[in-house]
Formats: sequence, structure tokens, C-alpha cells
Amino acid sequence: MDKAVSNLVSKGMMLPLMEAFYTIQGEGYHKGRAAYFVRIGGCDVGCHWCDVKESWNAKLHPPTAIDQIAEDAAHYSNTVVVTGGEPLMWDMGPLTAAFKEKGMQVHIETSGAYTLTGNWDWICLSPKKNKLPLEQVYIEADELKVIIYNRDDLRFAEEQAERVGPSCKLFLQPEWSKREKVMPMIVDYAMANPKWIVSLQTHKYLNIP
Repeated sequence: MDKAVSNLVSKGMMLPLMEAFYTIQGEGYHKGRAAYFVRIGGCDVGCHWCDVKESWNAKLHPPTAIDQIAEDAAHYSNTVVVTGGEPLMWDMGPLTAAFKEKGMQVHIETSGAYTLTGNWDWICLSPKKNKLPLEQVYIEADELKVIIYNRDDLRFAEEQAERVGPSCKLFLQPEWSKREKVMPMIVDYAMANPKWIVSLQTHKYLNIP
């Protein structure tokens, strides 16, 4: 990457774009709604069960002008979901401004491990044990989505729920490869603790991105 491009990336005017696509939101509060997804490369949180490990190395994904990203998104939907990787590794201010100029609703899916930048209509916080969210993200989160891989993750989920605001929606979601094993446990837990809602990766059942 040459110096000029590197400078634009550091300012959030270009971002390492892994992929962008129009589909149905498969998870959490907005499940079932059409949205344009923008997946930003780069992540050092390192979840061993991550299903998009190819997103981790930002150098593998071409720096792309945010105006082009926003222009492409506006052709498909009035809702855009920025995900990763970990998008907050980059300055999200310019990208969200570009989306807002086009009248879009702007959502983010984040581990919360980095400073919250950007202007968001919906913040989905999916915390990870090995790199916990910053306090600012807990406060701003609209949705808490905890991935359940084993029983200890239920304990972790309760710890995280204590840190978000009172209006934050609480979701438990089975890790896909363990879904048959952990789903009965999640169902029992949600029935005993009805503040929690069960989230499924319905896009995988529908065989869509």
C-alpha cells in the first residue's frame, strides 16, 4: 500500500473492503429484514470459532473509497449493516457520514473492543471473552448478542448483560458448529430467564449470505 492510500485509510476515507452484498438479516433484533452488508477487513479479537477468519488480515482486502461503498449500497437498500472483521479498528465517521448523506439507516455489528466512531442508528454488540468491550460501547449498545459455545458462555452472557443499558435487547445465539449440542441448553435458559431472546443464524438455514 502506497503512502497516499495508507493516509486515506488512516483517515477513514478508504477502508479494506472484504465484501459487500444485499441479503436478509439473519440474526438478532432485525432478523428477516432486507439489508445491504458491508464487511470490513481486519480483526485481532481472534475467536477460534469465527466463520469468517479470512476477514482477519486487512492486507488481503483492497482499500476502497467510502464514496464508492456508499454509492453501491444506495442502489440496493435504505438499511446498511457494517460488519467485519472488526470495523471499529478503523475510523467509521466518514463512512457513516457518506451513508447518512444518502438517507440510509446505518447499523453496526461489533465486538466493542475499540473506540466507538461513526453515527449509528443501531449498535449490535457481540462481546468476546478474550478482548472485552470498552465502556462506551456497552452504554451505547442497542442489542447485546452473545454467542454460546459452551455452558460457561451463559455465565459470561449474564456478566455482559449487567453492563449494558436497561433498554438494550438481549440475545443468546448458538455457535453454528455446536448448535445441535447447545440449543437445548439455550432454550432451557431463555425459558428460565425470559429477559433473554434466542437468536438463530436463519440466513444459514435459508442458504443465503
